[in-house]
Amino acid sequence: MSHHYFEISTRGAGLYEFTDHVSTWVAGEGPMEAVLTLMVQHTSASLLIQENADPEVQDDLQAYFHRLVPPTTDPSMGYLTHTYEGPDDMPAHIKCAVLPTTLSIPVISGRMTLGTWQGLYLFEHRIRPHLRRVVAMLR
Repeated sequence: MSHHYFEISTRGAGLYEFTDHVSTWVAGEGPMEAVLTLMVQHTSASLLIQENADPEVQDDLQAYFHRLVPPTTDPSMGYLTHTYEGPDDMPAHIKCAVLPTTLSIPVISGRMTLGTWQGLYLFEHRIRPHLRRVVAMLR
């Protein structure tokens, strides 16, 4: 069993791929059969396994969730009371509650078993830049 912490700098809302960083770390642990667990240590960001071939997929996902849960300045969000940390904060918490914060990925012969077009993404829900931390555990 081993663990590692990944720090991901974001430039604002969007999807940030970190597949290569995780793959390199997993490969460095040697050939093994294990389960990789990833968990983001924040309440306003999520983790996704998503297509990494066409960047329009990430753009469309971000647009969809922005439309589904707009900032608190949108009249449709007037019922929210947690607004003192900015108009994107409570919507970020809602997105985090709907999307996964933990992923489990089988590792076979020291490699993640992601599909051909799959990548690992941190989905930043806040507008301003953040330094996000993802814990990885191989077991």
